[in-house]
Amino acid sequence: MKLPGFLMLVAGWGIVLAALALLRSASQQSTFVLAGFGVQAVGLVLVVRSHMLPRGRAR
Repeated sequence: MKLPGFLMLVAGWGIVLAALALLRSASQQSTFVLAGFGVQAVGLVLVVRSHMLPRGRAR
């Protein structure tokens, strides 16, 4: 799940930048910026979970 997580982080930034560049209304921009941050949050969760060790297993 590392690769999908990193791709979602990049996709979230793409959504944010596209919203700021293409949309004119502040309410539309803020909605898409929040959606982009949500996608980034999901991607970050996937990346963190893929790097965690299973419980009970020592290094």
